[in-house]
Amino acid sequence: MTESLIVEGIHWITRAIEVTGTAIIVVGAGSSLIRFLQQSVKGPIDQHVVGSFRSSLGEAILLGLEFLVAADIINTIAIQPTLSSLAVLAGIVLIRTFLSFSLEVEIKGRWPWQRATGTPRDD
Repeated sequence: MTESLIVEGIHWITRAIEVTGTAIIVVGAGSSLIRFLQQSVKGPIDQHVVGSFRSSLGEAILLGLEFLVAADIINTIAIQPTLSSLAVLAGIVLIRTFLSFSLEVEIKGRWPWQRATGTPRDD
């Protein structure tokens, strides 16, 4: 009985984390779109406006993906610790990691492990 309560509690916690991740993406996308539309009404849409929109949208997606990956990890380790679920988790994490790296390159114009141009060295 106690074990089933713990599993049920972990299940609800992972669902809450998933909902949080999804909400972050939805709210971030909506907020980014509203700011983009406000700026486009004020004047012509230039490269800075589009870049700002893409950057804020990408950051919301990245943060939401982090929450979704965390929920998948908790769900797989705590609730369904089978080899099959671990393989599915590995695939999901690989896909989401690739998406995160792609979005990072899209937002910042460099790989996450590269230093930003003009950043002082830590020698």
